[in-house]
Amino acid sequence: MDTCTQAVRPKRRHLELEKKRRIVEETLAEGASVAEIARTHGLNANLVFNWRKLYRAGQLGSRGEAELLPVQVTPESFPLLTSSAPAANHSQSCCEGTIHIQLPGGRVRVEGRVDAGLMRVVLECLRG
Repeated sequence: MDTCTQAVRPKRRHLELEKKRRIVEETLAEGASVAEIARTHGLNANLVFNWRKLYRAGQLGSRGEAELLPVQVTPESFPLLTSSAPAANHSQSCCEGTIHIQLPGGRVRVEGRVDAGLMRVVLECLRG
């Protein structure tokens, strides 16, 4: 009896985008090893590096697609600087302002200098 044997290729695993994103986000943690995380999930490190590239380019989908909100810019009266005003006040007043955000549930008003990280957290909390 003559039997032919062929190498059997393993089937490709197709992971859902959410699982790919979770794996990539694990690799973005400080001190994380991509190779180690890939091994943990039974994946090739090169594949995970490719997913990281797609993730950073915004091509690996997202948790919630960004929504565009209507924005209205309104003029605000600023006091004119006089020549007697110190230069330090000029640089300080140029960087300060007021942000008004009108939401269905209320209004948010931010005055003065804004910390970008804190603003992101506030807006994410309001969105959720």
